[in-house]
Amino acid sequence: MADTVLDPVTADTARTWTFLSDRVMGGVSQGVSAYAQDGNTGYLRLSGEVSTENRGGFIQMRREISLPADAQGLVLRVRGNGQRYYVHLRTSGIKMPWQFYQAPFDTTDNWQEVRIPFSAFRPSGGFQRADLRPGTVRSIGIAAYGRDHRAEVALAEIGAY
Repeated sequence: MADTVLDPVTADTARTWTFLSDRVMGGVSQGVSAYAQDGNTGYLRLSGEVSTENRGGFIQMRREISLPADAQGLVLRVRGNGQRYYVHLRTSGIKMPWQFYQAPFDTTDNWQEVRIPFSAFRPSGGFQRADLRPGTVRSIGIAAYGRDHRAEVALAEIGAY
């Protein structure tokens, strides 16, 4: 399968993303996702403070998505503050809000292409299949997760390979 651009981030596609934080479960993390441009490159930036107080620990930008069943992985064009971030995928078989498949990626202050094979995704807990099936993916999230830190990550494009 050749690389397939699912959506470069534009002012229009940025509106399909939503912001979510641990505040939905009593956490205290604060953040925002916002559209911006760097020359001709549109991107969505997730920024804020992640706190593990009150059993929290995440901020996320998320949107609905469908992937080809024969895809082998994701391609992201990202930059950030040198920290590790995560892709969270939810599938049609997931029912509980805390269930997802997760894979990490690292950032630099320059735009870079990151390839994440689906074999790198791990289930967040029990009652999930061990292996991720790309054709069942229903949403994707870019998350700052799991530790106290300042988050600053930008996404310009998503693709599947």
